[in-house]
Amino acid sequence: MTHSLDLNERALQIAEALGDDPALFRIAVHETGNGAIVLDCGVNEVGGFDCGIALSEICMGGIATVTSTPLTIGEHTYPGVVVWTDHPAEACMASQYAGWALTVDETFVGMGSGPLRAHARVEKELFAKLGYAETAEKGVLVLEGRTLPDARIAQYVADKAKLKPEDLFFLVAPTASLAGVVQISARICETGLHKMETLGFDVHRVLTAWGAAPVSPVAKDDGKGIGRTNDCILYGGVARYTIDADDAELADLAAKLPSSASRDYGRPFGEIFKAAGYDFYKIDPLLFSPAEVWLTSARSGKTHRAGALNPAVLAASCLPS
Repeated sequence: MTHSLDLNERALQIAEALGDDPALFRIAVHETGNGAIVLDCGVNEVGGFDCGIALSEICMGGIATVTSTPLTIGEHTYPGVVVWTDHPAEACMASQYAGWALTVDETFVGMGSGPLRAHARVEKELFAKLGYAETAEKGVLVLEGRTLPDARIAQYVADKAKLKPEDLFFLVAPTASLAGVVQISARICETGLHKMETLGFDVHRVLTAWGAAPVSPVAKDDGKGIGRTNDCILYGGVARYTIDADDAELADLAAKLPSSASRDYGRPFGEIFKAAGYDFYKIDPLLFSPAEVWLTSARSGKTHRAGALNPAVLAASCLPS
């Protein structure tokens, strides 16, 4: 079992800093009837880039750095984010990955990310592979959606996590919000790690992760936003990993890792999603990964590159025609 990195404690410090200055971050702080704290980062509030960067670091359990940067892709320059961590398995898979499917009485459905996952460990198979667990006094959960948790949702999560509702801190941002588009692009490293795990590669062997991705314009609704934000990763994102592996293994992994290795690659995600009847399960799961990957062997020092940025599809998705 990997030694605890206190992901919830680190994330809570960032979350409390947001909540202590809601006017600066253009958010609102609510308390459910049973004591859970909820930060509205874009449901009924404006939010912003700074909020999105903080939200991204919270998603990664406070053990990754996220900064803003311009990214020139093809003929256009986009706002973008750069992300890096020296603890990829824990930051990306044990915390950031939106792997906790919350379904409460079929009236509330959402995907939870953030460090509370590492405490609750409801995703038993994944956390058995990761070998990571922590026991937190207070837990932090991030939700991408338009419904703020109420006392009923807080109690449900508390029961699953074996905590009290007053020990929970929720942060919520829709896909089509300023903070939402930032935190989704900041998943650039995580998408590559998740695909490695899907391919059967041991993500503990990934020593460092660095990624950059453009941040999409905020869409008029969440449906449009799903398309744009995915395209920023699939066609505009680049990730670099340092891995404890030999060159033959990395050459094989690199060939399978970028989004272009998927049969569904090549069109804006909004079109792919529509053709699949808006059913994620009908889309090739191997599509969800960075456009371009660089894998460096910690053993030989050789780097294996695969995939490429796709300026045309990115522009078709994120820029006006």
